[in-house]
Amino acid sequence: MVSIACTSFQAPEFKGIKAWINSEPLTIEELRGKVVLVDFWTYSCVNCIRTFPYLREWHAKYADDGLVIIGVHSPEFEFEKDYSNVLRATQNNGITWPVAQDNDFETWKNYRNQFWPAKYLIDKEGVVRYTHFGEGAYDETEKQIRDLLIDAGADLSDSSVESPSGQVVDQSFIQLPRASVTRELYAGFVLAELGEYVRQKDFFKKTGSVVELESPEDHKSGVIYFDGSWVVWPEHTRHGRDTTGYEDVLSLVYSARSLNVVLSSDSGEPYTVRIMLNGEFLTEENKGADVTTSPDGESLLNVDEPRMYNVIEAPGFAKDNRLTMSSNSDDFSIFAFTFGVYETGP
Repeated sequence: MVSIACTSFQAPEFKGIKAWINSEPLTIEELRGKVVLVDFWTYSCVNCIRTFPYLREWHAKYADDGLVIIGVHSPEFEFEKDYSNVLRATQNNGITWPVAQDNDFETWKNYRNQFWPAKYLIDKEGVVRYTHFGEGAYDETEKQIRDLLIDAGADLSDSSVESPSGQVVDQSFIQLPRASVTRELYAGFVLAELGEYVRQKDFFKKTGSVVELESPEDHKSGVIYFDGSWVVWPEHTRHGRDTTGYEDVLSLVYSARSLNVVLSSDSGEPYTVRIMLNGEFLTEENKGADVTTSPDGESLLNVDEPRMYNVIEAPGFAKDNRLTMSSNSDDFSIFAFTFGVYETGP
């Protein structure tokens, strides 16, 4: 998380935009006189999702005073290039400001951006005056917004700086000596190999073909393990067959309070994933927002669209939890895991 009251530079134009949502096409030039917040994001990114309450608050408070938020959606995964998926994500997350679909990263490159999320704050003259990369620094960013709005002639005397609550780090994490949260993990072979997110040698042998995998008895923390039939692709790993039971399993030992997973369906058909934590089904106390409980007490995740799913929301931080996920559908497709240590949220 880095904030920079940067050396001023002329804001680059939007380039290569495939579609606009919530707006007709816009240009930096025609927004002269306004204060513009360019927000680079992608809809399955947990770090981006955590910033949405603040963006919604700023839009509601300052749009009438001359603030224009432009969400530049630069996709991390292939399914995030689909217009209907991005549109649904904006609707589900209450994003009502303009969104530019930057599928080929042309605007991203124009800004020389490297991060999701990233914010570029532009003054009334079209000059970038402040940048922030990652989560956090919401009070500082809002102060910068207000300063530029006042400089542009806005009267903010009746508007106070009151950011929405959130992003309070869980006390059990703070109080635990040398505690660390599990890093983001990727299930496609490209990043899995680079980051050693998967360490089963057979995982990397047959890209695009069914491979039989067997995990070792000793599971290292922060590593994804597969047992059974799986198909490995550059961005994701898919279950390799339809089964009557839940014999093919993904396992993961992690340390966090919350756990999220990015899933999709190759065919587009919905499917169900069974979730267990430390050998037991989830409870009302630790199940995530997207998990339901069957009449038999099973923890189930209904995957009906490509997105991030919130799986675990535990009462507090805990080390070395063992998650298992399994599905009887060959559409079960895993892209990435993310983890959190905030008191609330993903």
